Amino acid sequence: MSFGEPHNPYGPPPQQPPAGPPYGYPQQGPPPGAPPQGYGTPPAPPYPQQGYPQYPGGDPQYPGGHPGGPLTMPGITRAAQILLGVLALAHAIIAGSYVWVLSRWDEEMLEAGVTGDADAERYADLGKGVVVFFLGLATVFTLLGVALLLQYAKGGNGVRVCSIVYASFAIVTGIFMLAAWGLGLVIIAVAVLVIVFCAKRATADWFRRPRY
Repeated sequence: MSFGEPHNPYGPPPQQPPAGPPYGYPQQGPPPGAPPQGYGTPPAPPYPQQGYPQYPGGDPQYPGGHPGGPLTMPGITRAAQILLGVLALAHAIIAGSYVWVLSRWDEEMLEAGVTGDADAERYADLGKGVVVFFLGLATVFTLLGVALLLQYAKGGNGVRVCSIVYASFAIVTGIFMLAAWGLGLVIIAVAVLVIVFCAKRATADWFRRPRY
């Protein structure tokens, strides 16, 4: 009788290696045959977790963690809005002055002796038509200025572009009004400031901010 017979059917079954993790999953513990981890062995680092980027401190340019634009209207944009209101008010004053001229037109023509002369009356009517045209133009510019003024809080980049165009035409108005007690100089100065303020980066960011 011999011991350790390799083909003994009644001997103990051979030992199987430990089962590993299922296919496709990383092994959580140490590999087979590795020494056990003791108190002095640092634990294995955890697997990195996928997720969305966080904004713990928010964007430094836009406080509150809103990366798409300023949350409140910048001061320079508010200044442009106020100056735009000044231009609209100036055009309203110009329209009022034309209304006053038209109210006294016939009386002034009568005192000048224009009534009764066909040629003089023709030129007088032509001059009155020019005044009416400028009255309508000033009224339109007044309404446009008010409309742009009310869109600064919720309007898009088109409001900024239209403000620049509006101020450019206001410079032409100021040139025509240079003789009106300095009103033309005020209009030109205010219009230039509106153009400069609307061209600033802060104003562009305000009108290009996302709206949810």
